[in-house]
Amino acid sequence: MPKIAFIGLGNMGRPMAANLMKAGHEVAGYDVIPEALAAHQEDGGHAADSARSAADGADVVISMLPAGLHVRGLYIGPDGLIPALQGAKPTPLLIDCSTIDFETAREVAAAAAAAGIEMLDAPVSGGTVGAAAGTLTFMVGGSAEGFTRGRPVLERMGRNTVHAGPAGAGQAAKMCNNLILGVSMMAVCEAFVLADRLGLDRQKLFEISATSSGQCWSLTTYCPVPGPVPASPANRDYAPGFTTALMLKDLQLSQQSAESNAAPTPLAAHATRLYKAMADAGLAANDFSVAFRWLSGVTRESLVPGGT
Repeated sequence: MPKIAFIGLGNMGRPMAANLMKAGHEVAGYDVIPEALAAHQEDGGHAADSARSAADGADVVISMLPAGLHVRGLYIGPDGLIPALQGAKPTPLLIDCSTIDFETAREVAAAAAAAGIEMLDAPVSGGTVGAAAGTLTFMVGGSAEGFTRGRPVLERMGRNTVHAGPAGAGQAAKMCNNLILGVSMMAVCEAFVLADRLGLDRQKLFEISATSSGQCWSLTTYCPVPGPVPASPANRDYAPGFTTALMLKDLQLSQQSAESNAAPTPLAAHATRLYKAMADAGLAANDFSVAFRWLSGVTRESLVPGGT
């Protein structure tokens, strides 16, 4: 079994590393937060004292970090792994599962390629529940050879693994997917708010739209009102799932890329502003479907210029 180094053992990284260990992999982990490192050790992993020592002798290095600056620092910073691993035997496969900007993903992958190291960008969908259950979806960018090499490892942490294309394609796919998700969730929430004001029963709207042209994942799997879908966060007081803060981060990444590539995304731009307002209202740590509760409590005039 390939030896794994896992860098970043937070809410997503820890259960992902645990699933690798359950599958029989030896996993050396590192995190800058001592408590996260201790938790990994409790799960049966080896606690390394640095990212470099975790990666020493590893066949695969996986990272799950908050943002592009952390990924850049890990791989190509002053103590970066790519210069340290150049010429290492065996040459490890690098897999970054963080959700970051497209440009950083391409930059780090190019540095790895120049050093003769294969690298994949493999952001995930499925949240903390999917990470714990081993049912994540991985959207993977990189070479076909790298994907073939990394797929067996990824499949021990997820249910679906898709090769999206060359370096950066995984981040592009995650960005576009979550643009759809963020906008569609806001639309579903708006529909239920309007239904409430019109006196239309929520369950009736669900039953009609779930089998009509309004059907979408945000409605039928992740319904933002209590009742129709028992497993949705709406029935757990909007405990995440997938937080408002994370949805805002992903939409902001989409808008950065849209701007730099002159892509018109007016709905996503407005949705970004709405999720920012939600986060500013103290809902950053709630599931992003709390948009229904938030919209129910704000005025039309506060969101629509002129109230029209």
